[in-house]
Amino acid sequence: MNPTPEPPEIGFGQRLKIQRTRKGMTREVLAGLVGKSASWVKALETGRLQTPKLPVLLRLAEALRVRDLAELTGDQSVRVDLFTGPGHDRLPAVRDAINALPALTEREAPPVEHLRARLAQAWTARHSSPHHREVLGQLLPSLIEDAQLAAHQAEDRTTRRHAQAVLAEVYALSQFFIAYQPAADLLWRVAERGIVAAQDSGDLHAIGVSAWLMAQAHRDAGDWDAADVVTTQTTDLLEPRVGDAGDDPLAIWGSLVFEAGYTAARRGEIGTAWGYWDRAREVAGRLPATYYHPVTSFSQAIMGAHATTIAVELHAGGESVRQSERATPTGIPSRPRRARHEIEQARAYYLDAQPEAALATLEAAHEAAPETIRYNGYARRILLEEMDERDGRRQRRASALADRMGMLTV
Repeated sequence: MNPTPEPPEIGFGQRLKIQRTRKGMTREVLAGLVGKSASWVKALETGRLQTPKLPVLLRLAEALRVRDLAELTGDQSVRVDLFTGPGHDRLPAVRDAINALPALTEREAPPVEHLRARLAQAWTARHSSPHHREVLGQLLPSLIEDAQLAAHQAEDRTTRRHAQAVLAEVYALSQFFIAYQPAADLLWRVAERGIVAAQDSGDLHAIGVSAWLMAQAHRDAGDWDAADVVTTQTTDLLEPRVGDAGDDPLAIWGSLVFEAGYTAARRGEIGTAWGYWDRAREVAGRLPATYYHPVTSFSQAIMGAHATTIAVELHAGGESVRQSERATPTGIPSRPRRARHEIEQARAYYLDAQPEAALATLEAAHEAAPETIRYNGYARRILLEEMDERDGRRQRRASALADRMGMLTV
C-alpha cells in the first residue's frame, strides 16, 4: 500500500485569505487597516508577494485579531502570542474557586449585604492599585466561593435574586482578572455564567454589565456579528427602563452604546462608529459630572478616551492624535483605565509615525499600572516592532521597557 501522502503546506497567502474571510473582511477593508492597497493584499494572497517583514506582519495580525503569528506564517518554531499575556501566579487559585461546587459544602454563606460591600471594596482596590491583577488574585477566590454559596443557599426568591445579581458582578470582576491570560476556556465560563446569573436576578444593572463583558469577549475573539447581537438586544432591553432607574443602569446602557461603536470601528465603519460615540456622549451628559461607573468606567470623563479608541480602531493617524491630545489621562480616576488610555494614545502616535512619542506614552502607562501594559497586545506589538528598528536608540528604549514588562524573560 502507498503511504498516505502528507497534506500540502499551506502558504502565507492562503493563511492570510483564510483569516480575512473568517473575519468577514473585504480586501479593501483589510488594506485600509494596515495602510496598504487592496491590490497589495491580493498580491500577498495569491503568492505574487512574499511574506512581509515583521512590522507589517504585526499590523496584519492586529487588524485580523490573530492571536499568534504562527496562524499567519505557519512557523510553529517561533511563537509570538500577541493578544494573550503571561499567566498570573494567582490564576490557578481563581480557576479552582470558579470550578468549585458550592453544593458540596455545609458552610453557611455570608449575608448578601456583606458580599455586596466586599465586592464594592474589591472594585475600589482594583481601580486604585497599579498591580490590580495581584490585588484581585488575592480577593477573588474567597469572594467567588462565598458568592456561589450565597446563590446556592438562598431560601426565598427575593434573596436568591439579590444573590444572583452579586454573583453576576463577581463573575464580571473575575473576567477583568482573567482577560488576556492563557485561560480562554475560563474566560468564556465566567462570561456565560455571568449572563445566566444576571438573567436569573432580573437586575437591570447586572444584566447590562454581563452583556457588556460578553460583547467584548465576542469582539476580541473576532466574532463581530455576535458582539453586535449582544449589544443591540441589551440596549433595546435597557433603553425604555433606564430613565428612572438611577445612574448605574443609565451608565451601563451608555457603555453598551459605545461598545456598538467600538465594534463598528473595528469593522472600519466610520460613520456608524462615530454615530454611536455621539449617542454615548449624550448619555454621559445625563450623568453627574463627578460620576464614574465602577465596572465600565463610563462617565463624562471617559468620553475623550473613548473617542481616541474609535479613531485608533479606524486607523486614522492624525485624527487619533488629535483626539488623544484632547483627552488627558489625569481626568480618569482608575489607574488601570488610565494606563489603558495611555496605551491607546501610544497607538495613536504610532499610527501617526511618531514612535518616540509612542514609546514615551507607553512608559507613562507602565508607571500608572504595570499590570495593564504587561497584558496588552497592542503595547507588545509596538515594542516588538521597535526592537526590530534600525535606530539603535529607539531599539534600546523599547528593549528596556519590554524587559521591565517581562517580555524578554525566557
